[in-house]
Amino acid sequence: MRFMQGVCLAAVSTLAVVNFGCAQKSATTAAAIEDKVYTVTPNAIVVKAGIVLGEVTEMKVMERVEQGTGRVDTAAKLSGKLKLTNGSTDQSVRLLGGKIIYIDDQGQPIKLDATRTEPTLRFSGTSEQLNPRQDASLSIDVDFPAEALKAKKLGEIRLELSYLPMAYKVETAKIPVAISIAAPK
Repeated sequence: MRFMQGVCLAAVSTLAVVNFGCAQKSATTAAAIEDKVYTVTPNAIVVKAGIVLGEVTEMKVMERVEQGTGRVDTAAKLSGKLKLTNGSTDQSVRLLGGKIIYIDDQGQPIKLDATRTEPTLRFSGTSEQLNPRQDASLSIDVDFPAEALKAKKLGEIRLELSYLPMAYKVETAKIPVAISIAAPK
């Protein structure tokens, strides 16, 4: 029994040395990755789409690149905050969705690479329906076309909103009541 414990201990020690040796050999120096941030001017803007008012703030484009080589590690993304307000006094709106379109300096849409996802906005939960004068906020984090990063290539960013207006009316119902003390039984 004592012999078996010694063999097992030796096997575990040998395994630990082998694993430690492998870990040392596989360690390589990874290239440093840095965030490259592009400012969007203006970085905040107020827009109007029918009865829905919007404010887009904190806009920026960021990609992650390898230091030294400039190789793109993570493709560019547009981020920011979108605040939508129902400007109507008598209609609610149901927000269906949104789409961001990048337009070049010639007025033409800039296409995303085939591997990228179309920049869409989705509304859910409490931000899906806006009653009159109510607002909702949404974070934007969508793919950005590499072509638009070239100097003076991007002319504008369009925000298309889809919503369904619904009639909104507040009615009052009167309930005549009287209160009396009930006799004990």
